[in-house]
Formats: sequence, C-alpha cells, structure tokens
Amino acid sequence: MAGAVVVSLMRSLTGLLLFLGFFLLLDLYFFQAVRHVSQSLPYRGRMTLYAGYWLVAAFGLVAMLYIFLRIGPPNLKGGGIAIYLFSGIFSIYLGKLVGVFPLIVDDLRRIGLWGYGKLSPQQLTDGTGISRATFLSWLGITVAGLLFGLLMWGRSNLYAYRVHRMRLRFPNLPPAFDGLRVVQLSDIHSGSLSDQAGVQAGIDQVLALKPDLILFTGDLVNDRTVEMTDWKQTFAQLKAPMGVYSVLGNHDYGEYAQWPSAEDKARNMADMLTLQREMGWKLLLNEHVLFTREDQQIALLGVENWSASARFVSPGDLPKAYAGTENVPFKVLMSHDPSHWDAEIRTRYPDIDLTLAGHTHGMQFGVELSWLKWSPVKWLYKQWAGLYTEGRQYLYVNRGFGFIGYQGRVGIRPEITLIELRRS
Repeated sequence: MAGAVVVSLMRSLTGLLLFLGFFLLLDLYFFQAVRHVSQSLPYRGRMTLYAGYWLVAAFGLVAMLYIFLRIGPPNLKGGGIAIYLFSGIFSIYLGKLVGVFPLIVDDLRRIGLWGYGKLSPQQLTDGTGISRATFLSWLGITVAGLLFGLLMWGRSNLYAYRVHRMRLRFPNLPPAFDGLRVVQLSDIHSGSLSDQAGVQAGIDQVLALKPDLILFTGDLVNDRTVEMTDWKQTFAQLKAPMGVYSVLGNHDYGEYAQWPSAEDKARNMADMLTLQREMGWKLLLNEHVLFTREDQQIALLGVENWSASARFVSPGDLPKAYAGTENVPFKVLMSHDPSHWDAEIRTRYPDIDLTLAGHTHGMQFGVELSWLKWSPVKWLYKQWAGLYTEGRQYLYVNRGFGFIGYQGRVGIRPEITLIELRRS
C-alpha cells in the first residue's frame, strides 16, 4: 500500500515537473521575440520590459503550482481562488501558444537557409527595410497580445445573458399544446458563479418570459453538490405552471473530484437528488412524464448523461425513459450531451420530435454573426450551439448559463432559450 502511494506521488510529481517545464520553455522561447523587437529601446526600458515579462511568467508558473497542490492534477476547475488563477493562466498562455507559431515559422526558415549555407543579412530582409525575423517576431507578439486582450475582455460577459427565441412548428403537436412556451437552461456550473446580482438578473429574465415549462439540461455543479449551497434559494425561484424539470450532466456525478471513499461519492449523489427536490425541480432519471390538456397528451423524457465519447460517464438509458410513450403523439427529450442525437436518438427514435442538450458551452469562445458561426468546439462536436434539423426532428444545443475553467466568454454569451411550440 505504501509503495503504491509512493509510485503515485512520483508520477504526480513527474507530471507536474513536465507540465511546468513545458510552460517555462514556452516562456523562454517567446521571450526571444520580446528581446528581438526591443533591441532599439534604451537599456533601462529594456530591463523594465524584461522584468515585467518575467513577473507575469512567474505568476503563471506559481499559479499552476498552487492549483496542482491545492486541487490536484485530475481537476483544474475547482472553486474559489482557483477559478481566477485558472482564468489568468488560460489567458496568458493561450495567447503565447498561438503567438509562437510565427516564431516557429521564422526559426524553421532560418534553419533551412543555414542548412543550405545561404544565411545572410540580405536574405533575412523582406525588401522593405525590416527583417523577416523582426516582422515575424512582431506578428507573434501582436497575435498573442490581441488574443490575451480578447480573453480578458471576455470576463465582462460572464453574466451578460442573451435570450435566444425561436418558434418551432410541428404537424403532430396536439392542438391543446399549441403555443406552449418552454424555457431551456443548461450548464449552470454553480461552483464557478460569484456574482449574486448578475445571476439574479438572469433568473429575473427567465421569469419575465412567463414560460409554461422550464427545462434544465444538466451540469448544475462543477464537481460537488455543496457548490449549490449559496445558490439554492436563488435557483429555487424558478417556477412555471407545468413545473421545472431537469436531468444530470457529466459534472453532476462527482467524477472529477477526489473523494476519500466510495461512500462519500455516493453521499454526494444522494445530496444532489435531495437538493433538486428541495428546490422544487423534478429530476428525470431515465424516465418520462406525461402532460395532459383537454384529453390530449405530450411526453417529456429525461435521460441521465449519455455520451458517444468513452471519456464521459454514460448511465443514460433512453429505452427505459422511452418505454410507455410509444403512443404519445409528441415527444420532447432532455439529454445533456448533443453527441447522443446522432448516435442513438435520431437513428433509433425517429418519433422524438425535439431534443434539448447543452454540454459544449460553445467552448465559451467563438464568433456568431448572421453570416458566420464558428468555434473551436466544432472540431469536437458536430452540433455545438443552436438549432439543428434532420428530417422532422430538431435538436437544440444551449450555450450554457454558467461557465467553467476559463472565467469568461468571447463571442459566445451565456444563454437563456425560449422555444414556442406551434402546430403547423
């Protein structure tokens, strides 16, 4: 037992040293560009610039060390000060990681010229009086600076909720439910929230929409149910005539926390179930509920987390939730991970009319214009934000109410979704 603990510690320390070593080398490499473009500055100016650069770099490395020792390598999300530290690290080093590419291009070019024995001052000039090395150094620094500025600006959008409104038409929607107003929320991540007034403003926006039904599609917390302690009364304000229903997301199972024992992890899940009940939410665990108006019915199905990726816990059981709804003419499904749609829902359950998902957050970084919709998360998820249609089936992927990891949103604002169901 002691030997296993020692081996585990050594592996963790080795991982930490490799991790810190990589970012130290990144700092050293990027510093060469800073030093190159600052050659014309007076000595005192250069020293001030260099000192500032290495102070910021030292902050990043010390912050990484703190997060590792305080929270551990499996979970860089955490709570409290770790959120701010992680956000700062992310902003600093993502900019540098992107900014080094022009520098790498220049070094590869120089190595190639050196290999052919052709390296000379004339061949390092682009003909306009500035060397290619200087140009590419400035390009790398500019790119890194712009990205850092964007990420810092994104912190101002954390509670700038945007209401996405849409009207969806279905020929099989029972007339009694024509005009039903459904609000979807997703990915609250209460362990990251810190602005009570900002969150309350979001709750007020939801209630002002006067929904008939409120649906939450998972990830109430980052890791532990206790994160909701200070937010329980706030989210308990969410009320609707037909109720508030929810499902679990991958973060709600405590998979990313380090638990003293299996019993503690199980207790955390029991607390999650109790918490949602005390808030007045009905948690659907691979089950369904039927709504009846004027002898007409629609079905709401909710599954536990189900993902097409083996990286995520997947206790979801759609066959179990579906059983008993075969003859209901209209069905809405809540499933946290949008990869579920192509993998099972669309192919095996063509009579599920509308699926509501979340999970991706739109990566909290991207561009959404009338003519352009892009985020790096599209390389991981085919359906990552907004409405998708296949045949007569719809999927809506909510961009998330909260945030995790990077404490900001660039181009992808937190979302409240209002869907009006209409009979066509």
